[in-house]
Amino acid sequence: MNDPLFHIVLLAPEIPNNTGNIGRTAVAAGCVLHLIHPLGFDMDEKARRRAGLDYWQHLSCIEHASWDDFLATEQPRSLWLYTTRSDRPHWEAEFQRGDYLLFGNETSGVPQGVHDDVTRHWGEDHRVLLPMESKARSLNLATAVSAAVYEGLRTVECGT
Repeated sequence: MNDPLFHIVLLAPEIPNNTGNIGRTAVAAGCVLHLIHPLGFDMDEKARRRAGLDYWQHLSCIEHASWDDFLATEQPRSLWLYTTRSDRPHWEAEFQRGDYLLFGNETSGVPQGVHDDVTRHWGEDHRVLLPMESKARSLNLATAVSAAVYEGLRTVECGT
């Protein structure tokens, strides 16, 4: 994909249906999907077919062996970490076309070392959250990615 809206980055995703839904969002919004290993599921054609990912051939999906491999290969100009460990709502982010949006896995989120890398490379303000009521521990990963991508789309396309 020549000029993707965003690069959606999933760090060690565990649930194939979430990744499938995120892949569908990526196709619909013109994004590239990056999967950073280890993955909690198989990515072979049989597994994708079983999960109902019949649109996968339209998806630009890049797999990376590790976080360090991802950083070395992609060298993101701008990356936004979505985390519950931030006080900055994502609508305060200044998204640009081609930015990387990073999400942790479903059970443990993003390890401290990745938080440290994001702060070191892009600054503390590149750690953002989707605000929610305190009764909710977190959002479903696919839901969070969709909200992030479409808020980013709104800001990139509308300039706000």
